[in-house]
Order: sequence, then C-alpha cells, then structure tokens
Amino acid sequence: MTSLELEALWLTIRLAATTTALLLILGTPLAWWLSRRRDNLSALVESIVAMPIILPPTVLGFYLLLLLAPQTTVGRLWEQITGSQLAFSFSALVIGSFIYSMPFVVQPLQTAFTRVPVGLLQAASTLGANPWAQFRSVVLPLSKRSFITAASLGFAHTVGEFGVVLMIGGNIPGETQVLSIAIYDHVESLQFGEAHRLAAGLLCFSFALLFLLYRNDPDSAWRARP
Repeated sequence: MTSLELEALWLTIRLAATTTALLLILGTPLAWWLSRRRDNLSALVESIVAMPIILPPTVLGFYLLLLLAPQTTVGRLWEQITGSQLAFSFSALVIGSFIYSMPFVVQPLQTAFTRVPVGLLQAASTLGANPWAQFRSVVLPLSKRSFITAASLGFAHTVGEFGVVLMIGGNIPGETQVLSIAIYDHVESLQFGEAHRLAAGLLCFSFALLFLLYRNDPDSAWRARP
C-alpha cells in the first residue's frame, strides 16, 4: 500500500472507532428509552433514528453540509470555540458518521432491551436495586451479545460510508480521505488495479464480519428490523 492509502486506512479505522464508541455511549440510553415506551413521541424518535437506512447518503450529507458550513450558527460557534472550520474536517466526518450509522447500533440494542423480562427487573427492584443497578446487573449481562453485534455493525457501516463523508468531508488526503473515497479517487484516475486492491480488502472484511455475526448469533434479531 502507498503512504496515502495507509493514511486513508488509519483515518478510516480512527473514524469508525470514534463513531462506534460515541454510538455505544449515547445510543445505549436512547435504545433503552425506546424499548421502555410506545407512544407518538417514541415513534417519532424511532423514525428519525431509522431514517438513514432508506435516506440517500447524499441527501443526508447535503443537509449536514448546510448545517455545518462556516457561515451557519453551528459553523461559526465551532470556529469560535476551536479556532478551526467544522465542514471538511475530521470532526464533521464523525458527526455525519454518527448520524448515518445510528440505526445499526440503536436498533439491535433496542431489540435486546425489549426482550429483557420485566419480571427480572421487578425482582431486582424488590431486592433494593435502583434503576442503574438493575440495568448493570440484569440488562447488560442479558444483552452482551447484542452489544457485540451493535458495535460490529456500527464499525463496519462507518468503514463503508461514502456519500455522507464525501459531501461533508471532501477528499483531502490525510485529513478526510477515507478508504471508500480513496477507491473512488483511484477509479476516477483509471487506476483500476489500485482500486481493486482496496475494494477487495473491504469486501473480505465485510463478508468475514457478517459471517461471524451470523454464525455466533443464531437468533439474529438485528436482521429482522428494517
């Protein structure tokens, strides 16, 4: 691999790891909240979370670009705080990836939390366990496999992103050029051999990950959701 391709690989791994960590931290309480109630508000939130599944990535990327541009309130505030531009930066890639990969983390967790027997939580409550203790001692152990699935899907989906990251990050080598964009760059330059090498690597990675998830999760509840 060339130095630019290695930079793209490292940037992709860093982006996927950062996005997955944030999704697990923020997506877990959201998934728990969605699993505990069923009303118009939760249906609205669930629809927003699931929208990236069917929304064209370029549409999401376009509106995020409008939101994060330097002349917007968000863009100006970010520049005042950090001294750097938000659009076409690694931070913008994280924001876009977080939104675009959210359903692949939240939905498996929500499904797992819904399956936790209410009776177990009530029994823990009668033994004096507060809500956090109930979640830590009852919900987390029962949902461990779903956390692995959610983290794997979130990471893999972020690795494969193209439209969103291209719209809000551009194609800046060493800064915003991830592997999917590097492949596009090679194809655009008619360097099909280099493009094939990177594409084959991502293909093998995706297949291996899905194979392991299917093999180790016989229930595969995450597959049944939209």
